[in-house]
Amino acid sequence: QVQLEESGGGAVQAGGSLRLSCAASGRTFPSYAWFRQAPGKEREFVAATRWNEGTVYYADSVKGRFTISRDKVQNGVHLQMNALEPEDTAVYYCKAHGSRVITSATRTWESYAYRGQGTQVTVSS
Repeated sequence: QVQLEESGGGAVQAGGSLRLSCAASGRTFPSYAWFRQAPGKEREFVAATRWNEGTVYYADSVKGRFTISRDKVQNGVHLQMNALEPEDTAVYYCKAHGSRVITSATRTWESYAYRGQGTQVTVSS
């Protein structure tokens, strides 16, 4: 059974850091992405990677602060989040796809077939 499980969420003060993890079981995925949704807001793209190609993509709002990377041990990905801001407060979702997601589709939720249950990140000012 294919599963994605996120961990690492929590509550931090502005300027702090968190590292989210997404562990995959059941198969290996070449394409991963993180999305987030804040209360009352649209879901938005955060970061994506095609790890076997070494390609990464970031939303402008997190570029320079967040880093997506491969987790070989857990067969998944991490999202290192630094310099967190209250605007980063949201439920963060890991998504994965069993084949290569083309560049033009990397920022689209529907491009990824599998998802985790989400993990809450709360940043206080």
